[in-house]
Amino acid sequence: MTALDLRTAAGSVAITRGELRLQGELTVPPSAAGLVIFAHGSGSGRLSPRNRFVAGILRDHGMGTLLFDLLTESEEREERYTGHLRFDIPLLAERLVAVTGWVAKETDLYNLPMAYFGSSTGAGAALVAAAELGDKVRAVVSRGGRPDLAGAALAKVRCPVLLIVGGDDTAVIDLNEQAREQMHCENALSIVPGATHLFEEPGALERAAGLAAAFFAEKFGAGKTGILNHG
Repeated sequence: MTALDLRTAAGSVAITRGELRLQGELTVPPSAAGLVIFAHGSGSGRLSPRNRFVAGILRDHGMGTLLFDLLTESEEREERYTGHLRFDIPLLAERLVAVTGWVAKETDLYNLPMAYFGSSTGAGAALVAAAELGDKVRAVVSRGGRPDLAGAALAKVRCPVLLIVGGDDTAVIDLNEQAREQMHCENALSIVPGATHLFEEPGALERAAGLAAAFFAEKFGAGKTGILNHG
């Protein structure tokens, strides 16, 4: 895989590989316990208010975050009309693997344990990437995600996985339960009562972010808080 180049300015990054250019936001607090790489869902990106909110909570818990656009600007424009890439899980996973490869080689970041936070279709891509990278990925958290889209890769994931779903998002709960049946790794399903797919209800996203922070802290070795609401 071609080496990546990263140029930073006040937290903004441009990740390039050949003619491919992906925009991102990298923030690593002092003495970070680990780095969480975000994989957003369809119609979303690094500027997603929900993912930025979650990223802020993770940083408050001493973790670095990397939010980046899985699609280029031109692909995003085309996607608004065609929708042809939002379910292209192999493409999204390949780009996530590429970005992870750069992080693993970067002098200032390579010694940080890495994990993924995926939402919607991004969760499927995160699990495919985790299956490919093995022990290079410490953990995966899915928020309102579609882990079922990872398909056969689910059985190959070895890192711990936490699936967070809104209590009123019944269709996605079923899909997450089906995905769990195919996993052989440590995994748990946490339900946020009263939350719908986007966790827009008062306190719902805070609850999901808190669950993610506790899970990552434990897997990064930064705490022993455990997982609530095991499925």
